Amino acid sequence: MGRIDNPIIGFTEENAQHLHHPHDDALVVSIQIGDYNTHRVLVDNGSSADIQYYPAFQQMRIGRERLILTNAPLIGFGGTKVYPLGSVTLLVTASNYPQQITKNVTFLVVDCSFAYNAILGRPTFNSWKAVTSTYHLMIKFPTGYGVGRYEEIK
Repeated sequence: MGRIDNPIIGFTEENAQHLHHPHDDALVVSIQIGDYNTHRVLVDNGSSADIQYYPAFQQMRIGRERLILTNAPLIGFGGTKVYPLGSVTLLVTASNYPQQITKNVTFLVVDCSFAYNAILGRPTFNSWKAVTSTYHLMIKFPTGYGVGRYEEIK
């Protein structure tokens, strides 16, 4: 049995009860970024960066002067390069009190069109010690109050 400060994180069939199987859906959530409830955030274990798309950045009314310049390109599918406008660190909150997590996340801000407002990748999930399940369309992570969970938002 896991201790409260080191809980065992697992998934059960009950966690997937509300889903229609089989599915190959992406895990897409709404999450609080800064002071804004941000919809259409893709959970992507394959991404080595946390990304925010510029239109969402603009809607948050964060001054462009808060961007820290970076010149390292992102290499996408097929080898295409995208140069970020910069990076910005914002507070991100997932789940509900008391089993929630709130941490700073550094996003690379990119100016290109995409179906999502942001991508949460491995840097965030590793810092949260989070476990994701695409089968269950759920994220689970340890908190001081047991295991928190965040589900896909329909």
